[in-house]
Amino acid sequence: MKVIRAISVAAALLLFCYILTLTVWLRKFPGEDVMCSRLTVVLQSGGDMRFVSEANITDALKQAGLDPVGRLMKTINTDKIERELMRNEMLERIHAYKTPSGIIRIDIRQKNPILRVISHDGSFYVDRNGSTMPVSRRYTARVPLASGYVEKEFATTQLYRFALFLQENEFWNNQIEQIYVHPDQDVELIPLVGNHRILLGTLDNFREKLDNLQLFYEQAIPKLGWEKYSIINLKFRNQIVCTKK
Repeated sequence: MKVIRAISVAAALLLFCYILTLTVWLRKFPGEDVMCSRLTVVLQSGGDMRFVSEANITDALKQAGLDPVGRLMKTINTDKIERELMRNEMLERIHAYKTPSGIIRIDIRQKNPILRVISHDGSFYVDRNGSTMPVSRRYTARVPLASGYVEKEFATTQLYRFALFLQENEFWNNQIEQIYVHPDQDVELIPLVGNHRILLGTLDNFREKLDNLQLFYEQAIPKLGWEKYSIINLKFRNQIVCTKK
């Protein structure tokens, strides 16, 4: 009985402490009847991506009549703020919320481009999720450039998968600078190192083709040098056909 009574007393004390702590916290919380004192914008992105600034976000909210500063917290619709900001095609994810200190905080993740495209469809980026985003006057991403006969559908499917592979492969990410697409969708690559062109052909089996080329680089180029060939042709399966200068 004494053990049961001791457990009951301990449980009662824990409940009392919980209620006391909750009461103190609620007194500190400004509630919905106070004014928003500040808007805090936190830009979350990998590396140095700066397609938008805090000023861009605050200006967009002011133009839409959604600037929360100086308004009652209970009148601020954070869902509406998120929907308005998501109209910006540079942004991937937005989370707007109220803090206990009377501040509206907006956490923003910008899109992460992996490829830039210049074609008759215009100039745009393709991001890591395979969606397009416009180019920016504020910032230019250092990613491979694809030009030529690049349809948007081709850019967001086959070229997207190829660009994703390049980004995730340290060797090829440092080697491929430009991608040219011919009318038949054959792909030509311009490397950073070496004065030659790489005829990749279609993007079918591109991993196998680049594996063969990397092996060629490692075994033949140290003996022959980077300047011996003008064209390296990978279009034929398991073959590398080189054209001398």
